[in-house]
Amino acid sequence: MANPRFLTKSRFKLAAECPTKLFYASENKIYRSLKNDDSFLAMLAEGGFQVGELAKCFYPHGVEVSETSNAEAVAKTNELLQVESIVIFEAAIAFENLFIRVDILVKNGNHYELIEVKAKSYDSYKPDLVGTRGGIVKGMRPYIEDVAFQSYVFKQAFPQAQLDSFLMMPDKSVAVDIDGLNQYFKLVRMDQRSRVIVNPEITNVALDRRLLAKVNVDSLVNRVMEEGVSTPLGMVPVIDAIRQWSQACLVGEKIDPTPGGHCGKCEFKTRPVDVLRSGLHECWAEKFNFTPEDFAKGTVLDLWNFRGKDRMISEGRVRIQTLAEHDLNMKDGGEILSWTERQWMQAHGIPKNEDKGGFWIAEAHIKAEMSNWKYPYHFIDFETSAVAIPFHRGMRPYEQIAFQFSHHMMHEDGRIEHAGQFLLAEPGLFPNFEFIRALKEELDKDNGTVFMWSHHENTILTRIAEQLENYSDRPSDWEALKAFAESLLKTGDRPMFDLCKLATDAYYHVDTNGRSSIKMVLPAVLNSTPSLQALYGRPIYGDDTGRSDGMPSLNYKNFTWCKATPQGSVTDPYEQLRQWGSELLGEEVAEGEDPDDLVIAEGGAAATAYQRLQMESLSAMTRDKIKNALLRYCELDTLAMVMVVQGWNASVHQQMS
Repeated sequence: MANPRFLTKSRFKLAAECPTKLFYASENKIYRSLKNDDSFLAMLAEGGFQVGELAKCFYPHGVEVSETSNAEAVAKTNELLQVESIVIFEAAIAFENLFIRVDILVKNGNHYELIEVKAKSYDSYKPDLVGTRGGIVKGMRPYIEDVAFQSYVFKQAFPQAQLDSFLMMPDKSVAVDIDGLNQYFKLVRMDQRSRVIVNPEITNVALDRRLLAKVNVDSLVNRVMEEGVSTPLGMVPVIDAIRQWSQACLVGEKIDPTPGGHCGKCEFKTRPVDVLRSGLHECWAEKFNFTPEDFAKGTVLDLWNFRGKDRMISEGRVRIQTLAEHDLNMKDGGEILSWTERQWMQAHGIPKNEDKGGFWIAEAHIKAEMSNWKYPYHFIDFETSAVAIPFHRGMRPYEQIAFQFSHHMMHEDGRIEHAGQFLLAEPGLFPNFEFIRALKEELDKDNGTVFMWSHHENTILTRIAEQLENYSDRPSDWEALKAFAESLLKTGDRPMFDLCKLATDAYYHVDTNGRSSIKMVLPAVLNSTPSLQALYGRPIYGDDTGRSDGMPSLNYKNFTWCKATPQGSVTDPYEQLRQWGSELLGEEVAEGEDPDDLVIAEGGAAATAYQRLQMESLSAMTRDKIKNALLRYCELDTLAMVMVVQGWNASVHQQMS
């Protein structure tokens, strides 16, 4: 039996996702969780550390409850509450087997404000807490339920108190009026814990309180208390949920699993070569007699972009092969794959007459697209970051920063070269205008086709063009830079070509699990293209020996990308960068593990590494290691695009001339 535990606000949130998770999250640590216990990477990626500390700055006379023992923290809080008027940070409130730490608790006599600080973005000009039909917006509901739980515990502990509840969130409509605001909040990792060191000079800064919106959510909390908590079982009355979940925590009970589509996001699953147990596998073994071999064959959870998972699981059709035609609104994509055709192939395989050796390819469509491309080909990839506390004057919360790109070229005679790169990650420096200027210098030399993988680059160029138009401290060459950025957009005279869309429309490999990310497509293409294996199976990348087929590189030397494995395949190039993944994140990256999986937030490993460079107190040596790792990672992303185009070209038997 697990040690007795309180139902805390974090466990309440976990149980709302899936009540069975309470058991897997117990202190015995025999189940693997893909979320870090310290939550450092997740909090860093979403800016939670800094937002919390910034909020405290708005209450300069607040007192923090620093005690880590629950009993001591409650005793300290009760002592502080004897004061008539006070602001308390991390106030500890307990009632029966319920326990909360309130981010900010404001007391004025018998009136209290409970303020939950979140890094979630908010727009005061277009509030998005309530949808057009009057219900709580799905993306906001977990935050409101969090506040509802805290409100319930507080009112049980202090039934005579008058309580107002608030969310405090970064307001995307408000621009900061100082540079380097984030530099006042430095992150450190000490004794397996993370904390923010606040520069005392922040007291001399005129902070705009509007930067964090303080939103009263009492009416929405009341609605949650009336409607219930949203769970995989549907809406459960709040009181019933609290009673069941707190009892499960107290006695270490495992709540009966209710499998569904939500299982696809379960963090309690093992990694390769892991010795810990998988909660997901145990749930499915209990409900469906599933074995590891069954998981290896595929489940409905694996189906790409399929919305009928809950229905199929409720019907007991959990194996991927049980997908039937009536589950899909089947559409004929003609020369290209429709989404439903891709899903059908994933479940039932490629038709024999269309199987090219483990993959399907729309030859005519790819040939037609290639016929419109112009040499030299330019392959670009951007690394960007969007943080809660803007780094620079004039920026708003979660406004995009473009800090890095890589650029490969493919010439008409077949030569490949890593032609250029850009990285500007010095703390406090705004990179976007230097970024676009460097990219212009790279691409202005000819009119060759520019390739990207997905529409992200379009989004970033659109935002930079807007910044060049609107920022008061724009550079003198802003008009030329803006015209260049807009020329690469869909409406420009040199629109970038999206290889990800081509992969989705015209390529399917059994090893991609239906997906079209570059990290899935690259190893699939390599393993099905012998000519690529022969080419990259030699140390020609970054060659300095004068080989005629050598490929110049800015970060690699005499590197071999394709190496045979005992299973008869070739190594995944991204797997070879595992050691640099550890440098990026400051975390151990195990064999077979993607560094992006360690970051529980959008943006991935590169964006998190950039934020480490901005926000952590790092040695010069560590900074150099992170920068070198960023350069290697980004270079592989554009080389991967080159390899995929080479592989597709070989498959459709079209000469690149």
